[in-house]
Amino acid sequence: MISTPLLQLSYLVAAVLFIMGLRQLSSPRTAPKGNATSAVGMLIAVAATLLAFEIIKPADLLIGVAAGALIGGLLAWRIQMTAMPQLVALFNGLGGSASALVVLGELTRPKTAALASSSLVAAGMGILIGNITLMGSLMAFGKLQGVIPTGAIRSRTLPWLNLMLLLACLGFTGALVGAPGNMVIMLSLVGLSLVLGVTGVMSIGGADMPVMIAFLNALSGLAASATGFALHNDVLIVAGSLVGASGVILTNIMCKGMNRSLGNVMFAGVGIADGAGGVAAPGGGTVKQASPEEAALMLAESDLVIVVPGYGLAVAQAQHTVRQLADELEKKGVEVVYAIHPVAGRMPGHMNVLLAEADVDYEKLKDLDEVNPMFPQADTVLVIGANDVVNPVARTDTSSPIYGMPILDADKAASCLVLKRSMRPGFSGIDNPLYSNDRTMMVFGDAKDTLLELVVQVKQS
Repeated sequence: MISTPLLQLSYLVAAVLFIMGLRQLSSPRTAPKGNATSAVGMLIAVAATLLAFEIIKPADLLIGVAAGALIGGLLAWRIQMTAMPQLVALFNGLGGSASALVVLGELTRPKTAALASSSLVAAGMGILIGNITLMGSLMAFGKLQGVIPTGAIRSRTLPWLNLMLLLACLGFTGALVGAPGNMVIMLSLVGLSLVLGVTGVMSIGGADMPVMIAFLNALSGLAASATGFALHNDVLIVAGSLVGASGVILTNIMCKGMNRSLGNVMFAGVGIADGAGGVAAPGGGTVKQASPEEAALMLAESDLVIVVPGYGLAVAQAQHTVRQLADELEKKGVEVVYAIHPVAGRMPGHMNVLLAEADVDYEKLKDLDEVNPMFPQADTVLVIGANDVVNPVARTDTSSPIYGMPILDADKAASCLVLKRSMRPGFSGIDNPLYSNDRTMMVFGDAKDTLLELVVQVKQS
């Protein structure tokens, strides 16, 4: 139905759209347009492939596109921002499983024996990486959703088990070259790679899930690229390479944000046990509580307020309310900026996406290096549901698992307001002495309800 030159032209257009979309994803302002641009590129690539090889009829293609658009639209409408990390994890898993299934379909065709050795090696890697991505993403989803324990599992034998599983998978990949159509080899590779995906991620705690999501995203791209090499499909190679490279870069950024290596993230076991709830101050200190009226007065009398958003903001769906509070403060001449830590929340860029949804001016979002010098000049810091990213022990306690992690210097401000439901630690399970700092006032309760009360009180002040 489509000639070879037209197919190659379609692939070229799709690749250009992928690159343009990826470039637009670099800013929250243009990210929605980047998603749409990349989606159009993928639609062109998929449609051209299916029609060129007469896999389906045009009418069937339209039905498939309509069904996919309906499912995607329902997900976008129903999924809350708190569940967005879980959705991203599932997307990564589906990408990996798609690559593995395509390769398996190719290997079970009669012409398998005629495939070159390089194609068979690429096929084996597509199965291996794709299945690791699938099961690893499902494990990440389970931890983020609370279906399985979020704490890390520290075991001396687990790294050795993972190494043996990896070597066995590589062995079966090599065996696949000698016996391309052998179902025992293929099923063994599938089974062991699925197990490796589970054991490889189960040891990682919830505190490190932002890094793991970025890493799994890179793996999904590498799986697609390996599948492209196996099938000699240019657009799969390009798309997979772009996703893989961007995922690796993002993983590196996230690791730098925690001042840890990827190996440390995967094997150190930060967040070994889920944090327990409590009402006492960490270390036996005294917690000072403030009413919404007192907190509003502190904010209204400030010259500079720095807002530190955390996962608690997402849980409460309070991004629009904090924007309302900032608007009211700015009407009174207060400067308001937002301090964004690279690993705040549960996925890369979580806080940026959250605040962009509330139409917060992108110029007011300050990254860690830009905002930290501002804290000593800030009159008030408003911490909303953040824990580990403002924990001073990262600077002072060499025995802490987060020691050396760059943090937001909220404790250096003149005063600090912390909005939390309880004294429960963050994902790392480490108590935060900021809460008992002499300059810190705690406001307990649901973040959205508290912020709404603050808006009312600021208006009346």
